[in-house]
Amino acid sequence: LFNRLLHQSFRAPNRNLSSVAADVHNQSTIENMKRDLLNLDINSQIGSCMPIASMRIGTFIHNIEVNPGQGGKLVRAAGTSAKILKEPKSRYCLIRLPSGAEKLIDTRCRATVGTVSNPSHGAKKLRKAGQSRWLGRRPVVRGVAMNPVDHPHGGGEGRSKSSGSYGKGSRTPWGKPCKCGFKTAKNRRRN
Repeated sequence: LFNRLLHQSFRAPNRNLSSVAADVHNQSTIENMKRDLLNLDINSQIGSCMPIASMRIGTFIHNIEVNPGQGGKLVRAAGTSAKILKEPKSRYCLIRLPSGAEKLIDTRCRATVGTVSNPSHGAKKLRKAGQSRWLGRRPVVRGVAMNPVDHPHGGGEGRSKSSGSYGKGSRTPWGKPCKCGFKTAKNRRRN
């Protein structure tokens, strides 16, 4: 069933290339996945995709649907997993996301048992600026290195104390405060 692992430079988790009944599938790999683990029976094994209602409390899951039949939306980044906190007996189940937030999910939604592969993705160091450019990331220029027309921190002779940050405090390129307790996130409902 399970043929080989693939590493694609533009994806964080590793992928596996598997063939079942002459159909070729390219899907994300689960951490600690063993060869020939993809069984057709529905057990709570690593790699099984099933409704949350049939999972036990304390199970680590990923690729979680938000609405039944919609497809996985939550917990898909490399090395991440969520944990089932309350027994899925009622219509909703409480899970803890990698951010620490707790969310109620419909028990008819499906999820995959286990942790997404490649947990060391975040620890990978880029050896030169060109590697960032290969990934499509543009350089980040400091505001104090700009002219006053381009940024509130810009201008002055050399490393000037009059360059924005001392008079007005830290600012975004659009002039809004960005430190000193200024709230930038909007209040939104949880769950």
